[in-house]
Amino acid sequence: MRIVALPEIQRALVYRETIDVMREALLAYSRGECDTPMPMHLDIAAAHAEVHLKSSYRRGGKYFALKIAGTFPENQARGLPVGSGMMLLSSAETGEPVAFLADGGHLTDVRTAAVAAMVARELGRNDRVLGILGTGIQARLQARLHAEVLPLERTVLWGRTRERAELCRRELEEMTPAIDTVVVSSPAEVARNARLIVTATAARGPLLEAADIAPGTHISAVGADSPGKQELDPEILRKAALVLVDSRRQCEKLGELQHAADVLSRAVEIGEFEFCTQAGHEDATTVCDITGLGAEDLFIAEYCWEKTK
Repeated sequence: MRIVALPEIQRALVYRETIDVMREALLAYSRGECDTPMPMHLDIAAAHAEVHLKSSYRRGGKYFALKIAGTFPENQARGLPVGSGMMLLSSAETGEPVAFLADGGHLTDVRTAAVAAMVARELGRNDRVLGILGTGIQARLQARLHAEVLPLERTVLWGRTRERAELCRRELEEMTPAIDTVVVSSPAEVARNARLIVTATAARGPLLEAADIAPGTHISAVGADSPGKQELDPEILRKAALVLVDSRRQCEKLGELQHAADVLSRAVEIGEFEFCTQAGHEDATTVCDITGLGAEDLFIAEYCWEKTK
């Protein structure tokens, strides 16, 4: 078994390529080609932390994958990364471990942002303004990956503390110097300034209300990935002309749909929507509920391994 360290992983990643890799993962998942169990979640109460374990195997594939990714908020005070993680690729023929990707959770972060960017692209969005709720690594990657597929000129950012929001703003302007980034005082103000919004927080109650959302807005909600988490007023989903999900069964239990079960019957998996040609009227509101799939972890781990072995 070969250990691949984070610097090598980061050198191998090409963001635009990861967006296409995630498209293939979601198509394969919705076609039923992947054996992808429901995620397992561990709550580490003493550290106010959570750990997610996900796995997948694509029928006929060379590997199966196990991913462990955690969030340890108290690490910030220790000067350590808040995120942690690793991915293990094993041979689907012998079961032997092939590659240990010591990514520190980076591949999970990248594939999450790549899915949201891919959805914006597939919906035919052409936004020049991106709104982001959240100030963590996911906020930074969402801005970076969306810039790969959209003619962005401005990012509108909100965070719970002004200090962290300003730090995120400075880093975003270093990462994407051609895009102006501004910090605003509320989620509603983000919605007033942007028609493309990504919510990337650990919130357990709505940050955006239905009354905040203007016609023609698309929201990718990536923060709700375990029981109890929530970023959107359920009425936003109920009023949306299109509700996309990465997985019906996951979103029903872990995503925004856990708070709007009546919407499940008309939710469309992203991998299914790829076969459609119309995204809907330009004034329609659309929502994408993203919980993160083991199939995505498998595909990005295989992609990274093939580029580094």
